[in-house]
Amino acid sequence: MADSFTYNSGSELSLSKKLYNKSAYLNTIDNKFTELIEPQPEVVDPPNIGEFFEKYNELFYEIPKEGEVNSHEYLIKQSTDYVGSQGISLEIQALLEEITSLREENLELQQNIIDLTATE
Repeated sequence: MADSFTYNSGSELSLSKKLYNKSAYLNTIDNKFTELIEPQPEVVDPPNIGEFFEKYNELFYEIPKEGEVNSHEYLIKQSTDYVGSQGISLEIQALLEEITSLREENLELQQNIIDLTATE
């Protein structure tokens, strides 16, 4: 331990100061921060399904229609890959069959018109 000095500024106040050399200082004074802790990152819970769709509906028109990521096209591809396209294919197949049927009916009606106009 180093010398002890006393400073006297009169009868009102008396100060004393202890001086340490480097090795005595490191052995005597705790210079580590023990009361301060690193800030903890804020924990944000992921949205539940209801909150997700609420936010999706809010952002619907801000989401680009097309794009490799972050677009409606991307969401459709991802969802189709996950769910499968069987439901869509069945709808498309039904529509194609209806188109074929309407085309056949159209041809028959055109033939009837030709037959009716040819006999007059």
